[in-house]
Amino acid sequence: MNLKYQLALSIIITTALGCATSSNNVVTLTLDATRQNTGQIANVTLSSQDTQTGFTFFIGGVPNGTTLPLRLYTFINKGSCQHPGPMAYAMNDRVDTDRMARTRTWTYSRTANVMMSELFAHEYSIVVRTTPADGNIDIFCGNIKKEAL
Repeated sequence: MNLKYQLALSIIITTALGCATSSNNVVTLTLDATRQNTGQIANVTLSSQDTQTGFTFFIGGVPNGTTLPLRLYTFINKGSCQHPGPMAYAMNDRVDTDRMARTRTWTYSRTANVMMSELFAHEYSIVVRTTPADGNIDIFCGNIKKEAL
């Protein structure tokens, strides 16, 4: 199974799992590749965890030459991808990822100390960035939109 199909299957499964629960508890968002990572795909599933929000990422590709094993920094910024504001939450207590077998697809999970309802009540965006060793490059961004609820 090629990479695009495997990631698409992962997205479908994640979305189906999200549909099995209340729409306020699980939401899947598409992450858009930046100019430095053109042609790659990714998504993130947000899940309400009491006073925190859980994030599960599926990353379908990174820039050529990125150091392996893959390590990624993840942030929630105020503002949108188009009009970014300051960093609101960093989710970098861990930066490791898990590679899906024989593909250039990775998954990882993080938690932010903010209620999911707060994220959807205001304008925030999720940014995935490479490590300083790989240039601190923003490779994906996704807007947290009320319409996704």
